[in-house]
Amino acid sequence: MKLDSLFERLLLSNGKANKETVLQLARKGNEIEKPEDIVKEPYVLEFLGLPDDKPIMESDLEKALVRHIENFLLELGKGFMFIGTQQRVTLFNTHYYVDMVFYNKILRCYVLIELKTTKLMPEAVGQLNMYLNYYRSEVNDETDNDPIGIILCTDKKSVDAEYALGGLSNNIFASKYTYYIPNKDELIAQIESVLDEMDKE
Repeated sequence: MKLDSLFERLLLSNGKANKETVLQLARKGNEIEKPEDIVKEPYVLEFLGLPDDKPIMESDLEKALVRHIENFLLELGKGFMFIGTQQRVTLFNTHYYVDMVFYNKILRCYVLIELKTTKLMPEAVGQLNMYLNYYRSEVNDETDNDPIGIILCTDKKSVDAEYALGGLSNNIFASKYTYYIPNKDELIAQIESVLDEMDKE
């Protein structure tokens, strides 16, 4: 992860725990050992050039990401390979479609991404959980680990997310996305704060 992107996430992250995680990342680099290591908070989709004050349809967001797939792969992080969009899942003659499917060669697993242009809703979790069960049973090879699901949404209230994502056997994560990084003055103030913390240790 580039240093400027690292500090953008530091500024956008909420709470001391997230900032300590980002600070640790600055010292050690991005180490991928478990599913949550590939999930960012938030994802910065500035490269799309979309206005953040106008509503957008999920299909348009998906098309924009595919047009900029190289940048999106860089934003996702290490080890991601693009499989495709609208990947069909058929259950009892009913067709469903996964928004975007990737494979992470480091974790050796499929990563299913659902795009939501609204806040996190419980039904999105159930839908993605169904897709993950299908991939584990019907798509995975013997050498693949269990698939991972990521819901990219505009907002996720912690209590809602905790109840919606709790108790699932599958690895499902919700992460916020934003179209733009904060203004320069705020970013500089946060960088100076982190550098001060690093000097004290």
